[in-house]
Amino acid sequence: MKFSPGRSLGHGAFATLVGLVILVGAPLLAEDKKPATPPKQVPESVDDLKAIQARVKEVLKTAKPATVGLFIGQSAGSGVIVSEDGYVLTAGHVSGDPDQTATIVLPDGTELKGKTLGKNDNIDSGMIKITSKGKFPFVKMGKSDTLKKGEWLVAVGHPGGQRKGRPPVVRVGRILDLSKNWIQTDCALVGGDSGGPLFNLDGEVIGIHSRINRPITVNIHVPINTYHDTWDRLKAGESWGGLTDLFGLFKPGTKGGPGFDLDRELKVTRVDKDSPVEKAGLKLGDVMQKVNGKEVKTKDDVAKRLAANTGGETTLVVDREGESVTITYTPRLGKKGKGKGKSKD
Repeated sequence: MKFSPGRSLGHGAFATLVGLVILVGAPLLAEDKKPATPPKQVPESVDDLKAIQARVKEVLKTAKPATVGLFIGQSAGSGVIVSEDGYVLTAGHVSGDPDQTATIVLPDGTELKGKTLGKNDNIDSGMIKITSKGKFPFVKMGKSDTLKKGEWLVAVGHPGGQRKGRPPVVRVGRILDLSKNWIQTDCALVGGDSGGPLFNLDGEVIGIHSRINRPITVNIHVPINTYHDTWDRLKAGESWGGLTDLFGLFKPGTKGGPGFDLDRELKVTRVDKDSPVEKAGLKLGDVMQKVNGKEVKTKDDVAKRLAANTGGETTLVVDREGESVTITYTPRLGKKGKGKGKSKD
């Protein structure tokens, strides 16, 4: 997915610049107090850059102490403490199955004991509880339904995994797109950041890092509202769901999934037997062109269009050996749903 820079600095370029200032701690800009008004989405001057930096520094005062490294079995990731008694939010693919032993590492290297609680595989949310005694640094959970495209955000986590002596790493970026089920940003993330927090410039957690892409500046985060909505279920250790990985890396054999996978050129490389798309006529080698009437150019585009229409009739337009073929199908939804579809040339 490509994004054109504006008249000032482009999204990715400027996010990288601000990120480097924060990461390296270079004294490029003078210290500034937290401004009373939100910073401009497109900075036009040094003063605009200073305003953003000032807000980011305020966020980090509470964000970094509460961002933790997680180790569950052979897997590792990031998380964030959201209550004084030690409830930790992370990605579902990081926390894994409920009732596992977890190690939580604070930024100062202190290791705490914990256990995994619930997870929602439909959206990749997960929860862990610190079982070691104590009161822990924590951050406030915000709301994701008030976010807007272009809004500045701060991503914190442990790229490459938590490392002794290295504090949580900070990246700054903006919202590229969003829906009820996902937030897409240009905050640069890599493996190990999964499960880490995404903050607004008021210092509130508004998302959790979930699906990391290539390029690394186009990533998907779980909106914080889903944690609000399912808090009791996660806390109780429930595990549910199992649909698509919204990032385009589709899980074979999962009910409710799209039933196919694509290569980088959007050529169909797998069609699940007896899936709705197979019954509708999708074939290996078909090249995806449109999803629900909108042109797609990357796997991210396909995943985003599919995710925006969960449960509804889906229309695909593919190129099949030079001919345009339209395929219409209804995704399966759990055990009750039945896939059906049709294709036409």
